[in-house]
Amino acid sequence: MRKIKPINVTNQSFLSIRDGVSNNMYRKFKIESNINNLRIIENAIDEVMSEIGIKQEDYGKILVSTLEAVNNAITHGNKSAMDKIVDVEITYKDAKLKIRVKDEGLGFLPENVPDPTTPQNLECVNGRGIFLMSRLADEVKYSKKGNTVTMLFKNIKS
Repeated sequence: MRKIKPINVTNQSFLSIRDGVSNNMYRKFKIESNINNLRIIENAIDEVMSEIGIKQEDYGKILVSTLEAVNNAITHGNKSAMDKIVDVEITYKDAKLKIRVKDEGLGFLPENVPDPTTPQNLECVNGRGIFLMSRLADEVKYSKKGNTVTMLFKNIKS
């Protein structure tokens, strides 16, 4: 049985589809580019992780990676323009969690972001989110345009 739950509020829209038979899940959020909306995504991750029943040691890496991706989309991609939207899709299927974050910005080339672990970049604050995502997720892919990141987490169910 599929449950579909659409919700619309002033700063977000939300869609949830749950397959009670196979435990598959799909949720989609559209949030305004306001840094305070990170709380919406944090709460969503908490709910999804609880529903799926993920391993405790995986919770932190999923939460940090997702919040870094959404923060980058808001601040760098959409330049915190309130009229621009960040799309967040969370899919759980076949024991894999996929999180896709898309902004309305011009995009970027991830290979052009300096490595924050090199001595000359240790004091720089930019680039750490991309570095963290690449270390915490099992796979990270960027769209050709560079305004969408997709992270994959495997073997997270307890």
